Amino acid sequence: MTRKTLILGQTLSFTADPFQVALEDAVRHETRGGILIEDGMIVAVGPADDLRAAHKGVEITDMGGALLTAGFVDAHAHYPQTAIIASWGKRLIDWLNTYTFPEETRFADPAYAAEIAARYFDLTLSNGTTTVCSFCTIHPESVEAFFSEAQKRGLRAVAGKTCMDRNAPEALRDTARSAYDDSKALLQRWHRSGRLGYAITPRFSPTSTPAQLEAMGALWAEFPDCPMQTHLSEQTDEIVWVSELFPDARDYLDTYETHGLIGPGALFGHAIHLTDREKARLKDADAGLIHCPTSNSFIGSGLFDMHGLQQDGYRIGLATDTGGGSSFSMLRTMAAAYEIGQLNGSALHPAQLYWLATAGSARALRLDTWIGNLAPGLEADIIALDLASTPAIAQRAARAEDLWEALFPTIMMGDDRAIAGVWISGDPLEI
Repeated sequence: MTRKTLILGQTLSFTADPFQVALEDAVRHETRGGILIEDGMIVAVGPADDLRAAHKGVEITDMGGALLTAGFVDAHAHYPQTAIIASWGKRLIDWLNTYTFPEETRFADPAYAAEIAARYFDLTLSNGTTTVCSFCTIHPESVEAFFSEAQKRGLRAVAGKTCMDRNAPEALRDTARSAYDDSKALLQRWHRSGRLGYAITPRFSPTSTPAQLEAMGALWAEFPDCPMQTHLSEQTDEIVWVSELFPDARDYLDTYETHGLIGPGALFGHAIHLTDREKARLKDADAGLIHCPTSNSFIGSGLFDMHGLQQDGYRIGLATDTGGGSSFSMLRTMAAAYEIGQLNGSALHPAQLYWLATAGSARALRLDTWIGNLAPGLEADIIALDLASTPAIAQRAARAEDLWEALFPTIMMGDDRAIAGVWISGDPLEI
């Protein structure tokens, strides 16, 4: 039986990329708008009065002055690091050895993996994140737990078994052969199962031998419709380490390129310290670059060149990178992206920040035909933002003269209290 619902409030959708066109040509805002949903899909977005008149008798949820938008899309995360988020550390390698690797060994236990997966989705959904792309651990059990929990909740989600066969504790090392076999079996079980997608996932070049990278490249060649996710040029000392481990490589990217791990569907987390050759090759390959601002500042990695890369037309997504990132909130992540942009000499407009956290991340993940915007034909993953969720935010928003002045305080100071509603495929969640 067809089910129609109408959600009312302010609506914010994108008609184009606000980094590439003028703001007035990129954004559609209705001060009193609505979203008509039928069987989990958006069928219309427009003025509330018009939708009510055209669809009399439909079930209505009125969110008042809340801002209705697509749910947030977190393009790079590590759900197994949920319990160790905000752990004091030094540089990347120290942080991995001190916190990450010991925690990830626990995911051989299916019960523990299931517990953390459930906790992780509780936290992300309460922060308005409706889609996430996550690394798991080397254990197939960690992938099973993530996808099982996501499927139970009806989420669109992407993840993959992390592959490492060197420079990690023995309990966290697989082999080139087992990484290929396990990844292929998991891929065949979960990829395109409902709203799920499998990502081929070598952690990064320092923890994979050339043989393992070659095996992952071979697997990707067999299943090119899968994304491939990894890390690239996060810290300067990491880049030096890569040059020592791969003395014949032209640069960090070449360690992936040589083994068939670059192309459409590739997702490179961080990508801060890129050479000119790497930039040109990434652009030519139409790869996705994922900006992780809270992680970059928390671990002291550097300043992502958002302005320069956007000018050159790269696919760029935004991500929490939890638990190296210090928050589960995409609002806090947008705030950090703004701050890093300021340090880099470019102020990101609120529309650009919000696009990155929704449509931009969906585009980087190549899921923008399904999610990331309010538009007919897309899945109805929707959130409602309370633009006066705390006294500090409310008193600033009260002075706003337009949408952006009203929204920016929530971007800079908002948290889970700003999430007034979440709908997955049109069904409301209790948050």
